Amino acid sequence: MDSENVTAVNPIEEIYLISDEKLKSILEAILFAASEPISVDQFQSALPEIDKRAIRRGLSELNNDYEEMGRSFRLVEIANGYQICSRPEYSEWIEKFYTRQVRVTLSPSALETLAIVAYKQPVTRSDVATIRGVNSDSVLNSLLEKGLVRITGRKDGRSLLFSTTDEFLQHFGLKDATELPSPDEIDELLSIPNGSESPQPLLPVATEEATE
Repeated sequence: MDSENVTAVNPIEEIYLISDEKLKSILEAILFAASEPISVDQFQSALPEIDKRAIRRGLSELNNDYEEMGRSFRLVEIANGYQICSRPEYSEWIEKFYTRQVRVTLSPSALETLAIVAYKQPVTRSDVATIRGVNSDSVLNSLLEKGLVRITGRKDGRSLLFSTTDEFLQHFGLKDATELPSPDEIDELLSIPNGSESPQPLLPVATEEATE
């Protein structure tokens, strides 16, 4: 064979030659390899020459494939990313397989504090204490250790500001913060009468679909 007639394929040009089916396979491979939700930006870091619209389209088509094939899992948009999760109708068998599940357990005071941070973020320690009517330093420290809350800056260069994390969204099965109830609704929930025997549940219960 005449070597002069052989045309080398530029690696960048090869990326452009990725078919829709190949793109879906690449996205699927990344999803299966990841233990956490993957954002579109993260997908694009592995496929720099593929635009975000094509990636989102590929993810949508991939999920449609799962639906049409009747697979036991599906693609879920959660915590500002995408993750492959098992379907809720198979939870019974999954629970039998995993005889012990490790979950983040939260006390009523931790739930109340977390709700305040979620709806009022970014918020300071003193803000939380004012709303709850009690010092909340130890509770906030516990939420930091659990990865549900993070420090996002300082107010006036002094007081630390706290906000929720992507792990918080994932734990409660939320796509993003917009899925939380409105500020008016949370204000009503936070108006717990003095002397109440137990705080009202302030955070949405993770749906069966989101906690697969």
